[in-house]
Amino acid sequence: MHIGLIAGNGRFPFLVLDAARRLGHQVTIAAVNDEASPELSAEAGREPRARIVWLSLGQLGKCIETFKEAGVTHALMAGQVKHVKIFSGVVPDRVMLSVLFRLRSKNTDAVISAIADVLEEHGMKLLDSTVFLEPLLAREGNMAGRDTTPEERADLEFGYRMADAIAGLDIGQAVAVKDTAVVAVEAMEGTDELIARAGRLAGAGVRIVKVAKPNQDMRFDVPVVGVP
Repeated sequence: MHIGLIAGNGRFPFLVLDAARRLGHQVTIAAVNDEASPELSAEAGREPRARIVWLSLGQLGKCIETFKEAGVTHALMAGQVKHVKIFSGVVPDRVMLSVLFRLRSKNTDAVISAIADVLEEHGMKLLDSTVFLEPLLAREGNMAGRDTTPEERADLEFGYRMADAIAGLDIGQAVAVKDTAVVAVEAMEGTDELIARAGRLAGAGVRIVKVAKPNQDMRFDVPVVGVP
């Protein structure tokens, strides 16, 4: 299988590249400028080599052309691309314009789902972004090394109800709570900014709750938390 990896920020693209190569798949990378780590070029140069092309966020046509020339059969999106950048001077090419014009709304799911449709129109099936990373997915239960206190559990149960409600409205997927009160709600800025804002507002003792949306599309939108 020849994988076309569309790489955003963070370590996720590195993990996917490593796992795909270990399984014997050929990989071609379309890395998003100002999002994907510059270190990805060096990683792509290790054996077995992966071709890497750097593109701006609006160059969907060039991405498809690169993948077709390489013989890509399956595409995979890994790493965040900040949704707010859609409103910050991105210059879309003709193919990307056609995607944007067909949308009734420009929320994350709508934009990326439309991109997935275009990829499939060009013969490239979009894979679940975690298909090679099953061992890294969170398991059920406590993973923090100790049990939660009654106060923490009350906050987490309250936060889950609040996060589930905003996820159902497609506002965001995470909330910050403290003493069973909502401190901050995630929207387009993303989870990292939510956490930073909650810390400034309420200090120590803030709990973060993040959930999946109803009908979460795991091909491109995996709810994650991580460590530095």
